[in-house]
Amino acid sequence: MNFRSNTNSLFSLFNKARSFLRLASTSSAAAVASSSATSSPAMEDGAKLETLKTNLCIIGSGPAAHTAAIYAARAELKPILFEGWMANDIAPGGQLTTTSDVENFPGFPEGILGGELTDRFRNQSLRFGTQIFTETVSRVDFSVPVPPFKVFTDSKLVLADSVIVATGAVAKRLNFPGSGEGPGGFWNRGISACAVCDGAAPIFRNKPLAVIGGGDSAMEEATFLTKYGSEVYIIHRQARDAFRASKIMQKRALENPKIKVVWNSAVVEAFGEGGKAVLGGLKIKNLATGDVSELKVSGLFFAIGHEPATKFLGGQLELDTDGYIVTKAGTTQTSVHGVFAAGDVQDKKYRQAVTAAGTGCMAALEAEHFLQEIESQKGKSD
Repeated sequence: MNFRSNTNSLFSLFNKARSFLRLASTSSAAAVASSSATSSPAMEDGAKLETLKTNLCIIGSGPAAHTAAIYAARAELKPILFEGWMANDIAPGGQLTTTSDVENFPGFPEGILGGELTDRFRNQSLRFGTQIFTETVSRVDFSVPVPPFKVFTDSKLVLADSVIVATGAVAKRLNFPGSGEGPGGFWNRGISACAVCDGAAPIFRNKPLAVIGGGDSAMEEATFLTKYGSEVYIIHRQARDAFRASKIMQKRALENPKIKVVWNSAVVEAFGEGGKAVLGGLKIKNLATGDVSELKVSGLFFAIGHEPATKFLGGQLELDTDGYIVTKAGTTQTSVHGVFAAGDVQDKKYRQAVTAAGTGCMAALEAEHFLQEIESQKGKSD
C-alpha cells in the first residue's frame, strides 16, 4: 500500500490515465492493421456486429489474462483479448489498478505501483502481437458441439476455436463515510481488502489494526495481521455473539492473545490521524444499544468475501456455490472442452497476482494443446 503525498498520487493517476488512452488507441490501431483476424459484418438484435475469427479469445485484463496472451502470442496463436471497459466498475488491469505499491510480485525489489505493473503486462502482450480491444464481453455462446465458440461485445462477434476466461473476482467493500477513494476517503491509505497483499506495509507495523468479517477469511486475515500489528480487532457485523467461520479457524483466532473481538458492531465512519491523509480510527455503532464509540486503528481490512465476474457466462460453465468457475483438478479446463479459466475467477483460496499469472500460463499451454488436437482431428477427417 502506498502512502506518498497527495501530489504524487494525483500525478501518478494523471500519467496512468494518459497512458491508458494512448494504449487504447494503440491497440485499436493494431487491431485494424493486423492480419491475424478476418472481419465481416454480422447482425445481432438488429445491429451490425464486426465479426472476427481467431484461434484463441482471452477475456480479462489482469495478470492471468496477460500472461495467457503473452504465451499464446509467442506461440503464434494470434490471440484476441478483451480487456473490458470499467467492467465490474474496475478499470482495465483488474484489481491491481486499485492497489498502490505492489511489493510481492517477483522482479521488483523496490516495489512497483499496481497501475504501472498492469501497464507493463499490457505492453508485453502488445509487443508479441496480441490484439487488445477495450470492450466488455456481454455474453458468450459455448453451446456449440464443436468450435468455434462465440464471444459477444456491443460491437463485435468473435468466433474463437478456444477461449480463456480470466475475468477475476472483485473484493466486496462496505460503503460508509471515509471508506472510498475520493477526498476524505482512506482506501489505499489505511483501508484495504487484502491483508496478505498490504498487511506488511510500514504504516501498519506495530499499530492497532481491524478486520471486518466473521468467516474463515476474516479469521485467517486477522491471524496473519498479528505478525505486524500491535493488536488486531475483529469487527463482527452480525447481531449475534457467534462467527460463521469453521470451528478450527475460530479457535485459532480467538486463542491468539493479540486478537480482540468487537461483537455486534458496524463501522459507520472512518476518520484520519491528525493532519495526515491516512486512517486514524473508526466510529463503531453497537447494533444492540445504538451507541457509537471510537476505535483508534491505523488499518482496516475488509474480509467479507469476493464476487467472481461470471454473470456474463449465462450459466454455460459449471460454477461452484460461490459463483467461481469449476476447473478440473491440476488444470485450467472447465466443463466445456476448449474453454479454460485462469486467475481469481477460478481461485478463491490464494487470490494473488503471481498465482493468477501462473494459471494464465497453464491456460495458454492447455489451449495450445487443445488447438493442436482439433487441428489433428481435422487432418484425419480430411
